[in-house]
Amino acid sequence: MSNYARCLAHIALHFKISPIYLNEEQVLNYLYYLRTQHNTPSKSFFKHTIYGLRYAFRMYGLKELRAALPSLEQPKKLPVVLSKREVKLFLKAPKCLKHRLVLGMLYGCGLRCFELCNIQLKDLDFDREMLHVRQGKGRKDRYVPLSQMLIRGLKKYIATEHPTKWCFNGKNKKGNAVALSRRGVQWIVRQTRERSGINKEITSHSLRHSYATHLLEMGLDIITIKDLLGHACIQSTIVYLNVAKLGRQRAFSPLDKLYSQ
Repeated sequence: MSNYARCLAHIALHFKISPIYLNEEQVLNYLYYLRTQHNTPSKSFFKHTIYGLRYAFRMYGLKELRAALPSLEQPKKLPVVLSKREVKLFLKAPKCLKHRLVLGMLYGCGLRCFELCNIQLKDLDFDREMLHVRQGKGRKDRYVPLSQMLIRGLKKYIATEHPTKWCFNGKNKKGNAVALSRRGVQWIVRQTRERSGINKEITSHSLRHSYATHLLEMGLDIITIKDLLGHACIQSTIVYLNVAKLGRQRAFSPLDKLYSQ
């Protein structure tokens, strides 16, 4: 909502009146101005401008103006997913135990980057083999399983590094210990990608995508995966059905059969 408000404020300053008093021609001219001006704003600014206008027009019952707004087609991209062999290669690449655990938690628990940064020691339940993910997307808590492999690594890491609050520490400008930043996680992923030699465009979210896809391929039902990922609706999870190798018979290339007979 803050992004919408910021974009609506830009429109109000541009016309020196509230956006709800604009006519259709003014709205479309402004959107054209955003697209063609020399200092072109980001795609997200343009998108939030349209969404903000839609929200404002809906609140004030301005159906004609809402209908005049252009539709925003979402690119139908499938997520980048690592094979099981590539995951093993990727997790093995870092020399530092902390870095291996950061990557292992992203993949083994299906975490978003900010969720990993927010993990505290009190969230690790080694007895129940569960991780308490606090205030994920949509400010929802959830529990996800912790593998025995991660538990062994975390115990060794905690005994060696002695973190006091956050599971994974970073440092601020003053050199004080703080929670590991998203930028720090992204740096670990980039460095590991280079060391691993894998050519795919791997981000921290690629490990989450791989988590969901591999669980599907290993037989876990999609409703449970939805809950583990913390998705608000099943539509966000269904995309993995298009990536996972599932079905009565797995798809194959005719070349696999052509020379085998």
